[in-house]
Amino acid sequence: MASSFQWFDFVRVDNTRRSRRASSTSPLGDNRDRLSMVRGETATLLDVQGPGCVTHIWFTCHSIESFYLRKLVLRMYWDGETEPSVLVPLGDFFGIGHSQTANYAALPMVMAPSDGTGLNCYLPMPFSTGARIEVLNENLASETRLYYNIDYEQWDAPRPELGRLHACWHRENPCDGIVEPPEMDDHTFRSAGTNLDDSRNYLLLDAQGSGQYIGCNLNIHNLRYPKGDDNWYGEGDEMIYIDDDNEGQRNRPTIRGTGTEDYFNTAWGPQQQFASPFFGLTLTGGHLNTGLTSWYRWHLADPVRFARSIRVSIEHGHANRRSDDYSSTAYWYQFEPHKAFGLLPVLQRLPRADFPPLRPPGA
Repeated sequence: MASSFQWFDFVRVDNTRRSRRASSTSPLGDNRDRLSMVRGETATLLDVQGPGCVTHIWFTCHSIESFYLRKLVLRMYWDGETEPSVLVPLGDFFGIGHSQTANYAALPMVMAPSDGTGLNCYLPMPFSTGARIEVLNENLASETRLYYNIDYEQWDAPRPELGRLHACWHRENPCDGIVEPPEMDDHTFRSAGTNLDDSRNYLLLDAQGSGQYIGCNLNIHNLRYPKGDDNWYGEGDEMIYIDDDNEGQRNRPTIRGTGTEDYFNTAWGPQQQFASPFFGLTLTGGHLNTGLTSWYRWHLADPVRFARSIRVSIEHGHANRRSDDYSSTAYWYQFEPHKAFGLLPVLQRLPRADFPPLRPPGA
């Protein structure tokens, strides 16, 4: 499955593609270049017929209400489908969860100044007969001001070899970890135990069809009180099952990794903010890994290809021993139709209000 983006496209003259934009620019020519969305409103930002490709999306938005980046929902439909191919809270789609923003730059996603509120996506989004992009406002009381530019091309003819962009959001709050005995020390809790399959792993993606997995972001709220000086939330291996490899044996994933920070291409439990074209740690948490972290990993140079199905998961701590709050967005391209996926109700999407201290009260 080829990508719709090719290097030197900006040099090649091609009169079969015409550049267009959908925007929140004011029709009156004044400076109110925004949409004002009330509670429960769905705004259609792009609705175009015929073949083409979305090439760039820029958003910024504002609300006086807390956690509004989790209350706004981004939906994308390709070629007249009734089930969205992209169904993700707005902030999470652009690479960082917890309803947070921070300045960072990856190859396909950028959160730009001020303080990461300039939301950009450069993933190509081809379509054959039409495209529709919507935002749903599920704020509980207040309006939201939404500013956007969606750059796209209209093509003379569709390109049937191109897959459609998909993205889904998932959360486990908390993950199903073990009951930690009071006498168990931090090191034993972090490293003991065994796990051979994904039956209790945190699920990133479960898709059917033909395509390629291109990446994810993973957001963790560390909920454990440390007993000593070791509260590392990682050591979770990724497991990827592709098609009918190994005849469906759950204890033999096609691809298995070596630990959480290893999957995200870093090392030794980092707490240093870092961003690169293909991977990064954008939120680093607090002392002893408490609080909120956010990782991203793009498989653009090394896509994980599948012909019939793919299942991507990661352990929550070594051998699924931890019970932290996990959320994620997975991105992939595939031919339609796709396996439908839903989205949690707004109250179940909101970040937790509790930020555990380093010691329980009174300890």
